[in-house]
Amino acid sequence: MGKNKLADLTLDFSVKVLKIVDDIKGHYALKNQLERSATSIGANVREANYAHSRADFVSKLQISLKECYETEYWIELLEKSELISSDKLKLLQHDCGAIRRLLIASINTAKNNTEQ
Repeated sequence: MGKNKLADLTLDFSVKVLKIVDDIKGHYALKNQLERSATSIGANVREANYAHSRADFVSKLQISLKECYETEYWIELLEKSELISSDKLKLLQHDCGAIRRLLIASINTAKNNTEQ
């Protein structure tokens, strides 16, 4: 892992999603939505690293968090529809949950540092 653990985790997560999505036959809209939300998490984390202000930094992380929640929805939909093996989805759910918790902690830390 590099200097930015969150950026590294989100990039690895995006790669896992892209590889797993290849196993889905048809359902192009679902695949597209999952790919877009999952890869957007990391893209916004990267943007946050170059924010113009602390408020901009928090805003980018909040967008990442929203995309993370959306990604969790698409993963849950895949699980319920049984389009991908449960084992593969459990790994994605675990990783997405870990990223979500890191985002929440980072947002709270940044907000608390702003108030001081």
